[in-house]
This record gives sequence, structure tokens and C-alpha cells, in this order.
Amino acid sequence: MYITIIIPAHNEEKYIADCLHSFVHQTEPPEELIIVDDNSTDGTFEVASRFAQDHLWITVIRHTSSKKHLPGKKVIQAFDFGLGHTKKKYDLIGKFDADIILPPNYFEQLRNHFKSNWLLGMCSGLLYIEKNGKWVYENIANKNHVRGPIKLYFRQVFEQIGGLRQDVGWDTVDVLLCQFHGFEVKTDHSLIVKHLRPTGHGYSTHNYRSKGVALYRMRYGLPLAKLALLKMALHSKSPKLYFQGVLGYVRAWIKNLPRFVTNTEGKFIRKLRWNGILDQLF
Repeated sequence: MYITIIIPAHNEEKYIADCLHSFVHQTEPPEELIIVDDNSTDGTFEVASRFAQDHLWITVIRHTSSKKHLPGKKVIQAFDFGLGHTKKKYDLIGKFDADIILPPNYFEQLRNHFKSNWLLGMCSGLLYIEKNGKWVYENIANKNHVRGPIKLYFRQVFEQIGGLRQDVGWDTVDVLLCQFHGFEVKTDHSLIVKHLRPTGHGYSTHNYRSKGVALYRMRYGLPLAKLALLKMALHSKSPKLYFQGVLGYVRAWIKNLPRFVTNTEGKFIRKLRWNGILDQLF
């Protein structure tokens, strides 16, 4: 199964060498790795280019995007730019982050999972962060959630869901749409990926509001969105996230912003989420 990985990278000089070391030392590396340098002002391009010189399956390209901070949107725009430069007819594709260190058997294991289950649409390991000298699970989602920085998509699923949405929430709606189309998702708890920069580092009020907007776009409905935001706020220990998220949802509803999903897909998503809540309660 041929694997293509695309890494959008903006000012990742501090982390990208360790990340790429973990790629080149895989027991079964991907067939193609495309690094998209997105307006970096540090040495990201130079560091990545040194790896590309030694490994023909690594390509580094430059992408010029808006200088505005656009969470979710810019990274997927860079990913889509990289997608236009693929040279392989991939079976599996992933958007990975530049601040991770993979275990050496990461792609070997994921290949095996996809080969053994043709209904598997998405798969990943788990993200761990360093606290007090120890690597602990990054507890912002349950261990069954396939995380955005390290997931692989089966090509058919990737195409059926219409690729990745250019906004905050892209790495949740893809999981939901994967299941809408009858495919399964899986996390391999034995694959521990080191996340060098914890999720949410430097989050602003705008970021919190954008979470509410994402839930609106996914057609959660306000009651379900409030529960989801409350869970996020508890995980992050930030009451501000809940209130700003609800405000973002309501503003998106007033403005009648375009949705990520159709009415039919939204109905499926709400049912799936409510059933998940009931399963946890009972």
C-alpha cells in the first residue's frame, strides 16, 4: 500500500529535524513525503532541504499564503498545495505535523491495519506530551479519537469526504464523515507519538470562538454544541473556552455561515454524537 504524507510547515526549524529523523528511520517509510514550507521566516526550508538531498522520496516545496493568522484554513491550504504536487498513485494519504516524533514502526503498523481491514477508513497512533520529564497522553480527546497531526486516510474515504475542510474543525468532521460513508476509524494505542508542542499553545479568544463556529458548521445543534464545548473547557481547564465557543456558535448562526456538511450528514452526526453520550452515561 503506497503512502503519501504531506507536512505543512511554518517556522518549524526548532522541531522539524527531529520529526524528519523519525521519518527516515521508519522500518517501512512512506513512498512519498512532501514538505510544504508555508511562508517560513526561519531555517525550516533549509533544514528540510538537507533531508531531501539524501532521500529521493522526500520533496520540499515553497508555498506563499496570507500572512494573517488563520487557524485551520492556512494549514489545509498548504496541504492542498502539496497534494497538487504528488507524484505517486497513493493508497493511503496523511497530513502530518512538523512537531512530532514517530515510533520507528509507525507506518509498518498502520499499513498492517489497513491491509487486514478493508473497511478501515482512518487510522492513527496516540499523541503524548512531555510533563515533568515524562511522556504522558495528551488528554484533550479520548483515546479512540484519530488525531489530526498523525492520521492516515484510505484513498477512497479521502475522496468520498471531499478532502479536508479549510477551517477549524477539519480534523473532526473528517472522522464523522468517514463513519457516515460506512467506514471504520481506529487508534493503535501501542503507537506512541511524541508531540513536541502541545495542542492549543498560544490559543486566543478568536481560537476559542472558532471552535463554536466549527460545531455550527458540522450541524451539531446548540444543545449538543454546548456539551461538546463544556467537555473541551473541562479538558483545557478554561471556562473561557466554553463561553467564547458558545458565542462563536451563536454568531455563526446569526450570520448564516455556510456548513461543512449536508442536512443528511448533519442528522447522522447528531445521532452518532448523542448515541456516544448515552453510551458513556449508561
